[in-house]
Amino acid sequence: MFLRRVTLLKEKIQDMKSYPFSVSAIKDMETLDLDHEVTFFVGENGSGKSTLLEAIAYQCEFNTAGGGRNNAHDVDSSQAALGDYIRLSWLPKVNQGFFLRSESFYHFATHLDQLAQDDPTFNYEGYGGRSLHHQSHGESFLSLFLNRFRGRGIYLLDEPEAALSPARQLAFLRIIHQLVSTGNAQFIIATHSPILLGYPKAKIYSFDSEVIESVSYEDTEHYQITKGFLNRKERYLEELFKKEEESEEG
Repeated sequence: MFLRRVTLLKEKIQDMKSYPFSVSAIKDMETLDLDHEVTFFVGENGSGKSTLLEAIAYQCEFNTAGGGRNNAHDVDSSQAALGDYIRLSWLPKVNQGFFLRSESFYHFATHLDQLAQDDPTFNYEGYGGRSLHHQSHGESFLSLFLNRFRGRGIYLLDEPEAALSPARQLAFLRIIHQLVSTGNAQFIIATHSPILLGYPKAKIYSFDSEVIESVSYEDTEHYQITKGFLNRKERYLEELFKKEEESEEG
């Protein structure tokens, strides 16, 4: 691991009721230890997991709109609200890596096309050799993972499963394993995918309680709901639709 700890600098916060400190998991955070090569952030939308991941990217000096240290482009809502209020502890510090924001990946691909237009020598090296817009959404993600993720670095990924089929999520797990096995890569991933969460020996932090807490894979809601649905689909749907009807009648 390179990044060992994230600390919330509470002495710098003037208004604990303002966003993002109004989010319970963020407000009550002290330090978060990162002692595994692969760490997952899980939680419902609005729980703070993406906010913290974006703040880490900000402190790594990655483009918070998505990209690495050398990608200069911007999109709406790409400012890291928490970025100035955390401290990262490294051993050793690395400057290489990438921040993937699934929601702004289209804009990142457009940014690369603009670079190619401005510089004839730009040949999409590190991105599969061709425009990401000329590949399917899933193909473009895998091209990024296969070609851009290499060498010594830290990789921050916000919902990478967004464009990946289940089969390609498994392929992505293999990519993670290959990189981690070199001893030169660290991953921090915010996800809703029970497939990705199954990566062996990963640390999983849940943001769904008042405080951020470590949970086992089997205790995640993602695993429990998916397992329950697959094991008794008909009963599961029957109960779900019954609750919906009762809600409408009430």
